[in-house]
Amino acid sequence: MEFERKGLGLGLAAFAATALLVWFGNGLHPLWPLMWVAPLPVLLYALRAETSGRSAAVVAWVGWFVGCGNLVGYFRVLGTPLVAWFTLFALAALVFAVGVLLCRALVRRGAVGSAVVALPAVWVTYEYVRNLLWPHGSAGSLAYSQLNFLPFLQLASLTGPWGMSFVLLLFPAGLAVAWAARGDSRRALRVAGATVGLVVAVLVFGAVRLAMRPPGPMARVGLVTSDAPGNRWAPKPGADTERLLRDYAGEARTLIAQGAQVVVMPETLGRVVDPNTGATDTVLQSVADDSEATLVAGMVRIAGRLQYDEARVYAPDLPVRLYDKEHLLPPFEDIFTPGKGLLVLHRPETVWGVAICKDMDFMNPARRNGRAGVGLMLVPGADFGVDGFWHGHIAVMRGVEDGFSVARAAKQGFLTVSDDRGRVVAERASETAPFVTMLAEVPAGHEGTLYLLWGDWFAWCAVALCVWVLALVFVPRWSSAAKESTAENTKSAEGATVS
Repeated sequence: MEFERKGLGLGLAAFAATALLVWFGNGLHPLWPLMWVAPLPVLLYALRAETSGRSAAVVAWVGWFVGCGNLVGYFRVLGTPLVAWFTLFALAALVFAVGVLLCRALVRRGAVGSAVVALPAVWVTYEYVRNLLWPHGSAGSLAYSQLNFLPFLQLASLTGPWGMSFVLLLFPAGLAVAWAARGDSRRALRVAGATVGLVVAVLVFGAVRLAMRPPGPMARVGLVTSDAPGNRWAPKPGADTERLLRDYAGEARTLIAQGAQVVVMPETLGRVVDPNTGATDTVLQSVADDSEATLVAGMVRIAGRLQYDEARVYAPDLPVRLYDKEHLLPPFEDIFTPGKGLLVLHRPETVWGVAICKDMDFMNPARRNGRAGVGLMLVPGADFGVDGFWHGHIAVMRGVEDGFSVARAAKQGFLTVSDDRGRVVAERASETAPFVTMLAEVPAGHEGTLYLLWGDWFAWCAVALCVWVLALVFVPRWSSAAKESTAENTKSAEGATVS
């Protein structure tokens, strides 16, 4: 009875610790160091010799599920039905529990190397498949908990978010497996040393990359937004839209007088109706013609029965250029027709690109812009207040992955300018009325990255590793081979599971 009470107490402690670490280490305002150890309590509990597979699964699932509960309030803001967020969190917790059980099974077979990669491989496979299938792209990746850890963020230039999530989970898995294998001190030290060595190598790479000067000429970028009542949603076409644009035009002129070469405004400022857009366009086009600066403004364009969430670009003495948003946020933007094209602006010594808000949650169109040589992305946006920091900084990672700086102006969010290393050059919240403006200077040259060249290569490596560890556990012939290869260490492997 005392033994059972001890096991129950350890299980409850492991669940509570992991749940708390995930709750505060992930989500909209994460404390990034916590996610490095969040899975560790559950893993240590699962790898005890006395812990049953059922107990390990329950503690892992409940710990992760409860930890994800910090996002329930955000899902309510989005109007997500209860069943939808429950299903999403339950599935994520199930994937985590499967990874923990695979790690446990491989440790018990003596395949400690495969055990270390089991959880990260399963998790990254899940993240990658989810990214391909659901309408929010890569949003929700564990990598986004590390946006403020700049040396680690540089790994995205090689692997995208997939490598970051992998290393983030490999670290606690390696420590837990090393602890479980402490009966064989040499093996335990090898596992711990390899784990820590990999993390150190990643951080050294990041530090070196941060020390290198970003390429290209500097650009002076102005950003302006307004959260004043009546300005948060696109007004009616005609006089109402023109009135608001005149207010924005006045703020743009002030920024240009201070040296801005381009001014970025938020998403869905107003509404224009084809083909009668002349009067509306004249408001901002006149600013561009008078000042030799470029303006980017988000609009709703109505063309017959179709509507588009688009960015309209006003450059000196040139026709208005259009970019239609590619990735739309359901259900709020289901009325819009998604775009498919790319808009790049060729400037002396550099290239600028345009995207809108949720586009930056996805690998494309960011990657296509990178391959077009874009050195500065201009991004109108609109957030929900509570997610402004998190959503705005997801765009920052696209710049690290694809070699460009980012200037993003959002309603109910932040004005953010970052370079291609993910350093936030300047940032202001949009909550001040009637207008918030910001002027920043940022490198605007493009730099190629391995991720830009090879794409999601690391995600596919994780998929292959996932298949490998599943085969080791479930395919008898492979399992026998794994046991034979560790026959000389059978005794030490048995001792490895004793806590």
